[in-house]
Amino acid sequence: MNPDLDRLHPYPFEKLSKLKAGIRVPQDLSPISLGIGEPKHPSPEFVKQVIADNLDKLANYPTTKGTDELRQAIARWATRRFELAPETLTPEHHIVPVNGTREGIFSLVQSVVDSTRPATVVSPNPFYQVYEGAAFLAGATPHYLACDASNKFIPDFEQVPDSVWKDCQVLFLCSPGNPSGSVIPRETLARVIGLADRHDFIVASDECYSELYPDESRPPEGLLQTCAAIGRNDFARCIVFHSLSKRSNLPGLRSGFVAGDADILKGYLKYRTYHGCAMPIHNQLASIAAWNDEDHVRENRAAYRAKFEAVVPILREVMGVDFPDAGFYLWPQTPMDDETFARELSAQQNVHVLPGRYLSRTVDGHNPGENRVRMALVAPIEECVEAAKRIVTFVKANKA
Repeated sequence: MNPDLDRLHPYPFEKLSKLKAGIRVPQDLSPISLGIGEPKHPSPEFVKQVIADNLDKLANYPTTKGTDELRQAIARWATRRFELAPETLTPEHHIVPVNGTREGIFSLVQSVVDSTRPATVVSPNPFYQVYEGAAFLAGATPHYLACDASNKFIPDFEQVPDSVWKDCQVLFLCSPGNPSGSVIPRETLARVIGLADRHDFIVASDECYSELYPDESRPPEGLLQTCAAIGRNDFARCIVFHSLSKRSNLPGLRSGFVAGDADILKGYLKYRTYHGCAMPIHNQLASIAAWNDEDHVRENRAAYRAKFEAVVPILREVMGVDFPDAGFYLWPQTPMDDETFARELSAQQNVHVLPGRYLSRTVDGHNPGENRVRMALVAPIEECVEAAKRIVTFVKANKA
């Protein structure tokens, strides 16, 4: 077996299951899960209809590159959404469809890391665990940049020593962030691009929460948008990941894309022809329909906005919690350690959240996820409000 498999950590939800082993939840309270970031809003009916109408496409092999029509739909959407110069993001050279961002992130790292020389993958901390796993299995070493309240959950990249950048081959960004929801501003993105030029590494920006934001007039900036703003229309060293999972409530469709630097994507596409991960044609047709429609996305944002506006004021009675810049998570401080909070909240109120330390690594004695929990406001608003009320009851009942 690949010895690097032994370097992989259990996924956060495996740790959570072990933490809660043996507890007895109250039978008179229905379970409410805020732990897993799986969208629960209805999938668009028109997308489901496209799949139903094209099941005959199961008889056809899809191509790794995807259809011209899918890449054209993605290019139109991204150009419009991120204010790119016309025809700079070309369907032919700058876009590769992927089966969701997890698959895309993992496979990109395998294709770009050169393990014949020292290789570091720099990641925010807390982070989406596939960043770390992809690094390990590509023969690279992760380096974690703490994201906590002191830096508004965005690393100060200028404070990272040159010794770290020297071996960096990939820098992961996550904006809006998981779990904090923090959005990296243009000025910071531009500085990161400058660092990539100086030290010759790839900037890989995970933007799968980019379409969930509170203010319709202020969508989050994306990395390619910053490239366009500074005149970097070849997107050199810059790669972004997008998905329909959160944007369109289609996590089961497993549909997204990677876009950016054409030279990187040329090699990545070659890798994928062996990786064996072509998107089924009926999924491609459904994806075209989803990328071409914004009405359902606005409705989705409105539903999350209503939940945040209902839940945050309730929780503020007993814990420190802020509205996120974007995304569908809350990242509150807990009045006791995060593992105890999560375990006892399940045991006493049948409400389930994820301990923050499970999303982070301890570096130099500091784990930026400790004493926080991640709450995903994915359940219906009535359940989210009920969960918030139970959390208030729980905290009040467990005050020291």
